[in-house]
Amino acid sequence: MKRTSIIIPTHNGLGLVQQTVDSIRRFTDEQKTPYELIIVDNRSTDGTCEWCIRERIPFISLPYNTGFPAACNKGLRMASGDNLLLLNNDVIVSHGWLDGLLQSLYSSDEVGMVGPVTNYASGRQQVQYPFDSMDEFHRVAKELRNQPELLAEPILRLVGFCMLFKRDLYERIGELDEGFSPGHYEDDDYCLRARMNGFILLMCRSVFVHHLGSASFNRSDPSALQQLVECNRQRFMGKWQIDPAVFI
Repeated sequence: MKRTSIIIPTHNGLGLVQQTVDSIRRFTDEQKTPYELIIVDNRSTDGTCEWCIRERIPFISLPYNTGFPAACNKGLRMASGDNLLLLNNDVIVSHGWLDGLLQSLYSSDEVGMVGPVTNYASGRQQVQYPFDSMDEFHRVAKELRNQPELLAEPILRLVGFCMLFKRDLYERIGELDEGFSPGHYEDDDYCLRARMNGFILLMCRSVFVHHLGSASFNRSDPSALQQLVECNRQRFMGKWQIDPAVFI
């Protein structure tokens, strides 16, 4: 039975990580769908490592905040699973989420990477399913899992808040490009490299997860964040001579 390594980078987001892990434990049948958790702590000062010890969750404690791509890479190196899943610390998963992603991932040998739909993301993965509470969100998500007509769709890029891929893809194309640190466009880069190596990407329309959005970046200085986004956009275009906007 194939096992999935779930890698969650975090920096001073203990409350978020606790919610994420709680949802994984609640909505993932470990007997049916084996998984391991790996927390990569980017020099938090909020007790994240101590909590991981109490919860017996494997973790990596980094001496400074390396950013998202580097933290993901360190988690990937530690992972033992047949499947590898990068998950933001501000995502709440839902009923049947991992089963649904895995079904799409193994629907064809050519499929290398899949992702869910969500309430908050750039591009096609953002959907408008109304809900007023987390209980309502989970009700909607469960209903979607029971709609077989919601097929997975080919997509040019998947956003890195929840990306599941086969180990074969990782071994073929390598790690995330840490030149995009602390984050933004490393997921676009990874998706492009996957496609260049012949892998198909799928968006799973029947898997709905909740994403708070940009919780890992300081939202108190919008101009600095916009400058980072634009800098990494220029880096992407310099690397590939392609405007990433064509993938949205």
